[in-house]
Amino acid sequence: QIQLVESGGGLVQPGGSLRLSCATSGFSLDYYVIGWFRQAPGKEREVLSCISGRDGSIYYANSVKGRFTISRDNAKNTVYLQMNSLKPEDTAVYYCATDYAPTGGYTSAHESYDFWGQGTQVTVAA
Repeated sequence: QIQLVESGGGLVQPGGSLRLSCATSGFSLDYYVIGWFRQAPGKEREVLSCISGRDGSIYYANSVKGRFTISRDNAKNTVYLQMNSLKPEDTAVYYCATDYAPTGGYTSAHESYDFWGQGTQVTVAA
């Protein structure tokens, strides 16, 4: 049974940092892409970053490039999203999700991701 559990969200001041964790179970990271997404009230779900378990290829959305870093620890079955220089517009619920991709590569289209975590709230405010 595939499960993903996000943690690490919270309230942070502008310019601050948070590290989100996506703990996974029920599958091997080696054959899946893990993506990070967010959704703010009244807005569409937005892809932020994704990482291939097969070949390590990484994608960043322009909105977070240079501020966010995705990484994975296969031994812990966990994928992280380090978020620096946070802005009020980063406020949203953050989700991780997984897409089966045994040959490598990734997709940034959220429709391709089959399993999702419950989300963790990130609020950036003074």
